[in-house]
Amino acid sequence: MITEYPQFFTATILEWKRLLKPEKYKQIIIESLRFMVDDRRIVVFAFVIMDNHIHLIWQMRDEMKTADVQRDFLKYTAQKIKQDLQRHHCKVLAMFEVHAKDRRYQFWERNALSIELRTEKVFLQKLKYIHENPVRAGMCKYAEQYKFSSARFYENQIDDFGFITHYR
Repeated sequence: MITEYPQFFTATILEWKRLLKPEKYKQIIIESLRFMVDDRRIVVFAFVIMDNHIHLIWQMRDEMKTADVQRDFLKYTAQKIKQDLQRHHCKVLAMFEVHAKDRRYQFWERNALSIELRTEKVFLQKLKYIHENPVRAGMCKYAEQYKFSSARFYENQIDDFGFITHYR
């Protein structure tokens, strides 16, 4: 059962650092989204994972609260990335040290953007924006060429990730 409108969600890495450039960190995002879909927390309609931010169109399921899902997603991905940095990249980890009251490291900027998509017109605008992000960044010529995006699914009906739901 779906309980809310789809959400356009953007989360940015602290100070726009390119933490997500390594494919293994993009895979952490993918694995987390797959888990949340399999666990029936969310439906994912679209996404793109850039080197320093992510965009999603997702929808909460079964009485899930948007704030709780966002918190859990960002916390889990941050913990997984931190564990890898502690093991393999201590100098990079030091770049994310913040010494805040509630944490020593911070990977995601606070106050991620979340907007309800109440009309198909706005939904389609955000879908296009998400898929064109790597093209605008000069990472590919065509949106469906970018590996860490749902653009290929919408262009060729190829779901390389196994968790994308077509918006129709």
